[in-house]
Formats: sequence, C-alpha cells, structure tokens
Amino acid sequence: MANRFVLNETSYHGVGAIKEIANEVKSRGFMKAFVCSDPDLIRFDVTKKVTDVLDGASISYELYSNIKPNPTIENVQTGVEAFKKSGADCIIAIGGGSSIDTAKAIGIVVENPEFADIRSLEGVAPTKKKAVPIIAVPTTAGTAAEVTINYVITDADKNRKMVCVDVHDIPVVAIVDPDMMASMPKGLTAATGMDALTHAIEGYITAGAWELSDMFHIKAIEIISKNLRGAVDNTPQGREGMALGQYIAGMGFSNVGLGIVHSMAHPLGALYDTPHGIANAIILPTVMEYNASATGEKYRDIAKAMGVEGVDSMSLDEARKAAVDAVKQLSKDVGIPTDLKDIVKPEDVDFLAQSAYDDACRPGNPRDTSVADIKELYLSLM
Repeated sequence: MANRFVLNETSYHGVGAIKEIANEVKSRGFMKAFVCSDPDLIRFDVTKKVTDVLDGASISYELYSNIKPNPTIENVQTGVEAFKKSGADCIIAIGGGSSIDTAKAIGIVVENPEFADIRSLEGVAPTKKKAVPIIAVPTTAGTAAEVTINYVITDADKNRKMVCVDVHDIPVVAIVDPDMMASMPKGLTAATGMDALTHAIEGYITAGAWELSDMFHIKAIEIISKNLRGAVDNTPQGREGMALGQYIAGMGFSNVGLGIVHSMAHPLGALYDTPHGIANAIILPTVMEYNASATGEKYRDIAKAMGVEGVDSMSLDEARKAAVDAVKQLSKDVGIPTDLKDIVKPEDVDFLAQSAYDDACRPGNPRDTSVADIKELYLSLM
C-alpha cells in the first residue's frame, strides 16, 4: 500500500510574512486577486493588513465577504458568481477556516463547473482540475485550512456539515504570520488552539496514521501544549508557537484523516452554530477515554509530549489516564467548558448521533463505533 502526502507548494512563516504576498502574486504572473475575508475581519482592519500590501504593490483586487462563521452552500454559490464577474485569476483567502474553506470551494467550482451543485463535492469528489490558485493567510491558529486538502461547508437546508476532501483544493501558498492572529480574543484563541490540539491527537491515533504523519503530529502536540496558554495571554512567543504548531498538525492530519471527535463536533456546528474548536475541546477527553483501548502505546507518547513527568515508569493504563488528564487540564486552563449541557437539546441527540456516524471523519476513528455508541458519548457529556 502506498501512503500519499500532499503539502503546499510554498509556505512562509514568521512575523512579517504577509509582505511576501505581493512577491508571490507578481512572480506567478497573476493580474487580479479575488480577496475572500469575513465581515468581522474587514470591520476590525485585519483584512486591511493584506490589502495594504496589495495596494502598496499596485496589485488589483476585489473583495468578497459574504462568508458566515460556518460557511454555507449559498456563500459558495454567490462567491462563484462574484469571482466570475471579477475578472480575477487568483484568490487570496484571509481568515480562519470559514474564509479559507469558502475560497477552496469557490476555486474548485470555478475550475470544475460540473460540480456547481455544491452537495456533489461532499466526501472525496472526483474533480479533474486544480482549483483557482489560492494564497491562504490564516488569522486563527487552529484549523490549518491553509495546508489541508479538506474543507467544510454547511448544508443549511439539512442542518448538516459536509466534509469535502480534494487534493485539488490545497492552497498553492500559505502565509503563516502570527501578527495576523494577534487580534484574536482570548476565547477564540483558546477554542482554535484546542481545535489544533484535537487535530494533532486525532491525527496521531487515526487508523491511517503512519511514521511520517506521526512525526508531524507528536511535534505539534508538544508545540501546542507549550504555547497555547501563552497565546491565550497574547504573548508573542505563544502566538508564534501556536501559528507553527497548528500548521504542523495540519500537515499531518490532512493526509491521514481524523476520527469521531470531529464527526461529533460537526453536527453541533451545523445545528447550533457551536464554534468548532469549543465543540472539539469539550468532546476530546471523553472520546480519548473511549478510544484508549485501540491506541497501543500512543497515549504514553501524547502524555510525554504534553510535558507529563514520569510517564516511562507508568503502567499503560496509567499513561493513558495521564494523557487524558493533561488534555483536560489544558482545556480547563484556557477556559473551555467541560460539557455540552448548555449546547445540546435532548430531543436532538438521535439526529446528532446519526449525523456524526455518517460524517466523513468517522471511518478514521481507531476504534470501531456505532450510532448507539456515539449517542451514549453525547449523553455522557450532557
């Protein structure tokens, strides 16, 4: 069996990296950019940091901002039409997963018009052409959408999120500049940071994991565990560490998949508009406990990476508990709620469990599961 790995053509990291956008646009021969960014980032002048670079280099662009926190089919459809009318030949996506995911879907549909029905992109879509070239500029340290081959679009009519996986959607350039993340409030920093930790842990234990992905994931767990508390306190070191850690996690999980933490989190976002990172953070420890028996020695590695002392002398059960406890402590330290009782309505649990089971992330879970098992996990968190 061959293991495939897909990464960006080019990425820039560190303070001031956004200055490289103008060079990349010009060196690639692009004439006009279609800038995708959400309304809040525009309102608070975060997007302006990038458009100032474009203005300074006399690069033409058009701004598109019809993007919701959990982007919908309608957001993509209006974006496709706006792109066609703009005369642009590249996309610059500025934001968290919402903006970058919207840009990916727009770019795919423009170049593969036979997939104009956005629902046809769910799962692994057999597109033939690469998306419109995307330069992705993340403003959150969590989703790693700038380096993944995944994007998530909400089907508002059916109250569900569609996970789309396509090697043709990966941005050609990622600009990972911690200064672009400095305006994140504490709550969002904590939520997106725990999303990144979930990516790293699920990617490390997923059924498709192998040596190359393990290398990325265990390092990501280490970096995130060391830097998330500092990032929440808005220290430069914490911000820079999280910008790198979440990207490294994305390099791994994009290529090997995730598990039922994500498949359980997705319906919460679709039905209640729950922030994805918060949903993941609440669910992660409980699912780690559920999956422990199917993970071999990997929780011992996770506990070590999270800074737990004396792990080598622990029994396997003790090491597994130590890893789960370390996740719980980090989540508590950054202010994440511990349960879903204020989010989930009891009458929705059957729908949520079925949606989670049907989610594209579920098959990657290291332990075989069922709708009944997932329902019990939801109920245990209420």
